[in-house]
Amino acid sequence: MPDIPLKFTREEYAQRLDKTRRAMEAKGVDLLIVTDPSNMNWLTGYDGWSFYVHQCVVVPPDGEPIFFGRAMDAVGARFTAYIAEASIIGYPDDYVQNTAKHPMDLLSSILKDKGWGARRIGVEMDNYWFTARAFAALQAGLPDARFSDTTALVNWQRAVKSPTELDYMRKAGAIVTEMHRRIVEVIEPGMRKNDLVAEIYDAGIRGTEEFGGDYPAIVPLLPSGREAAAAHLTWDDKPLRAGEGTFFEIAGCHNRYHCPLSRTVFLGKPPKVFIEGEKAVLEGMEAGLEAARAGNTCEQFAGAFFDVLKKYGIVKDGRTGYGIGVSYPPDWGERTMSLRPGDRTVMQPGMTFHFMTGLWSEEMGLEITESLVITEGAPELLANVPRQLFVKD
Repeated sequence: MPDIPLKFTREEYAQRLDKTRRAMEAKGVDLLIVTDPSNMNWLTGYDGWSFYVHQCVVVPPDGEPIFFGRAMDAVGARFTAYIAEASIIGYPDDYVQNTAKHPMDLLSSILKDKGWGARRIGVEMDNYWFTARAFAALQAGLPDARFSDTTALVNWQRAVKSPTELDYMRKAGAIVTEMHRRIVEVIEPGMRKNDLVAEIYDAGIRGTEEFGGDYPAIVPLLPSGREAAAAHLTWDDKPLRAGEGTFFEIAGCHNRYHCPLSRTVFLGKPPKVFIEGEKAVLEGMEAGLEAARAGNTCEQFAGAFFDVLKKYGIVKDGRTGYGIGVSYPPDWGERTMSLRPGDRTVMQPGMTFHFMTGLWSEEMGLEITESLVITEGAPELLANVPRQLFVKD
C-alpha cells in the first residue's frame, strides 16, 4: 500500500517506542501486550471503533510493534498505523465471541512460533479491555512465559505531551469553547434535554471552520436540579425547568485528543447555595492554578484548592483532577496522576490536566473546571470560556 497520512511523524513514533522499551527494561519485561486502545493508538497510530472485540499491540524485544486484531480491523490498521504490512496480523472471525476458542489462543501460538514463548511478558491486568478469560488463555497457551502486571506502563510514558499533541489539545480546547458557547446561546426553560444534547454534539463534531471534532470518550453529562447531586447522569427527553441549575461536563476532541471542560447554567435567579458555591470554587481555582507549576507535586496543586474549600467549610472527598490526553471510551482520563492528597508526582512542563473542581451536595451540583498544560510559569489554559456560573432566564 502507498504511504499513509499519519497524525504524527515516524520519528515521533520511534521515540515513543524507545521510551516504552526503556520502561519495559526497568520493569523487567521482554515483551509487552498492550490492550488499552489509547496506548495502542499512541504506540502505532491505530484508530478504529474495534475495542469491543479482543485486540492488542505487541511490543516485542526488537523491531516494530505488532497489531493483532480481528481480520476486518486489520484493514483499518493498514490505513491508520505506521507499521508495515508484515506487522499487522488479523485473526479469523470465528474467534469472535466463541465459547470454544479465544483470540489469545491464537496469539499465544504466534508468539511461540516467533520464539517468544518463554519470555518475561507484561500485560495490562487492570484496564477495561483485558478480560480474565483473555489472561487465562495466554497463561494456558504460554506455560513457559513469566507474566507480570504492567498496567499503566505505557500510560505513564504519555504523560508529557509533544508539541504536536499539544496542538491537537489546543484544537480540542477551541472546540469545547464552541460547545459551551452553543449551550449558553440555545438553552431555555422548556427545551427538551435531548434537543440540547443534539446541539452539543453538533457543535462538538462540526468544530471550527479550520478543523473538525471527533467523538469524545464520554457522552455529555448534564443532570439538573437535585439530580445534579449525582456526578455522572446523562440526559432524557424531559424539558428543562426554570429555577434549576444544570452542569455540563463535556469535552472537545480532535484526533482523539481531549479537552474536557465543565460549566453550570442556572435558569432563573440562582439561590444562595449556588452563589456561595461559585465564590468558593473560583477562589479555590485561582489558588490551585497558582500552584499548578513545574516542580510542584500533584498533591500541592490539589492542596491549594482544598485549603480554600476548607476556609468556606466545604469538604470535597474526591480527587480534584487527573491527567488527560489521547483517549477512547469509556474514559477521557489517562489513568495515571490524580490531583489529591498522597499523589506526590512531580509535575513537568508538557503535562496536561483536567482541574475538576466540581462540588456536589444533596440539593445541587456545581461544576466550573479548566483543562491546562503545565509550564515553568503559570499554566496554559486550553479553552477560553468565561469562568463563572452562567445565569439565564
